[in-house]
Amino acid sequence: MRLLNLQYRGVDRTTDVLSFPQMGAEELKSRSAEVFSRLRKPLMPALKPSDVQSSAFSLLLGDIVINLHKAKRQALENRLAFDEELKRLLIHGLLHLLGYDHEQGKHAAGRMQRKSRELFEKLR
Repeated sequence: MRLLNLQYRGVDRTTDVLSFPQMGAEELKSRSAEVFSRLRKPLMPALKPSDVQSSAFSLLLGDIVINLHKAKRQALENRLAFDEELKRLLIHGLLHLLGYDHEQGKHAAGRMQRKSRELFEKLR
């Protein structure tokens, strides 16, 4: 994880989670708007699971890499079960793929933290 962090972010230390987006911010906005507009159509109740899995409804955001050793240590520090810590890290990585970035100032960090808490609670 340290090597990935150094190679892709230029940070020479280990980290708990890394996200690798499949597309840039503008393409993500355009593609997600397209997918969500299809999901809102009146025919939605008639959709079958196989329809939603088709490329017209799919959106490949990217990859998320989780450092399991660090997650195990953090679970103890955060007083969470290991699976809860994994959920927390997965949410964090997913939010990065969706364009959230806590390193862009206090406002952005607060926004990401609120969304993270909201999603974590929904998964409990």
